[in-house]
Amino acid sequence: MKAKLDPVIHPTARLQLCSMLAAGTSVETSVLRQALGLSPSAFSKQVSALTDAGYVSQERGTLDSRKTWLSLTSAGAKAYRSHVDALEEIVSGRFIPGA
Repeated sequence: MKAKLDPVIHPTARLQLCSMLAAGTSVETSVLRQALGLSPSAFSKQVSALTDAGYVSQERGTLDSRKTWLSLTSAGAKAYRSHVDALEEIVSGRFIPGA
């Protein structure tokens, strides 16, 4: 298997969060939290894991400082793409254990 699953991205909520961020340049946190259906504390925990890994950056709004915007960092985009490649390898049947 060329690509590797990333244990930081692998939990469902984090994978979904990364997929939404990969689709846009920057997304406001309340939009993401509502789309994921997570409580504020659960959402915060998932975002913290991604920011601690250097995969997600946070930026306060310029017009409304109460809003926070998230985006994938270049390292996050690379890790997400690699994780998706690994998943695609597994589901396509191309995955050979030990290879």
